[in-house]
Amino acid sequence: MSARKVIVTVAPTGGMASKKQNPNLPTQPQEIADDVYRCYNAGASVVALHARRAADDEATCDPKVYAQMNELIRAKCDIVLNNSTGGGINGDMIHQLNNGLWEINFEQRLKGMEAPGAEMCTLDAQTICASFGDKEILVPTTPSRIRKLAQGMMKRGIKPEWEVFSLEDIIKDVGGAIKEGLDKAPYFINIVLGVNAFQGALPYTPKILQMMVEHLPQDTVFNVSAIGQAQLPAAVHAVLLGGHARVGLEDNLYYEHGVLATNVMLVERFVRVIRELGFEPATPAEAREIMGLRPL
Repeated sequence: MSARKVIVTVAPTGGMASKKQNPNLPTQPQEIADDVYRCYNAGASVVALHARRAADDEATCDPKVYAQMNELIRAKCDIVLNNSTGGGINGDMIHQLNNGLWEINFEQRLKGMEAPGAEMCTLDAQTICASFGDKEILVPTTPSRIRKLAQGMMKRGIKPEWEVFSLEDIIKDVGGAIKEGLDKAPYFINIVLGVNAFQGALPYTPKILQMMVEHLPQDTVFNVSAIGQAQLPAAVHAVLLGGHARVGLEDNLYYEHGVLATNVMLVERFVRVIRELGFEPATPAEAREIMGLRPL
């Protein structure tokens, strides 16, 4: 019997961390492309991309930046390209409201799916409040906005990666969108745990992850992303439950206590664990087949 294939997603940058926190964080297109290629060679089959501005490394969803990253990466390898429509917590992505709260700009988020080359895009299908320092940042994704994002992806032939932070997100927000016909099976749902800065998000515990997996819609391929020191145990748990997992500096800046990580270190470790469990990392072609994407 052939070994089950596990999709390893690398999230190299994210929209929150900075080089001040970890100088190994890649932020500019060539730097990201080079790092992604190393992770591809280590066993990653999907890359979750976030764009940064050239001037100050802060967050953007500028399609020109995404297009440059996509082109540079595709010239090197066939890894699955997944562009963010979440953006980040600074730069082009936020503006302050009259009441003192901040908000992620929805029109900026929409730009994340406009770049050529994107095969997937993240779709955060919930309304949350994120707290960072002295800022409380609203991320309102109302039902009409979920519809607009999903329809925009369908129009472009892009597969949504549904981001969920709680049980409600799975049952009501994503479940409702699927019932509306805003995605086609298999559905790819990323369970994100341990985002302490997000109001309503859940921590990683074995019982919480088990509960969330048990409530996934039929015909779901699921992925797990956990923050900080929960990244490795949650990733292993995801594999044992029949799913897939994401690693990378977007979610976890450290390899172990006091040791700053690189993306390659995190991918290599997870691939070793997958093989020790008797499975194999999926190739990009195998990942596309599992997720229902068109072959290249």
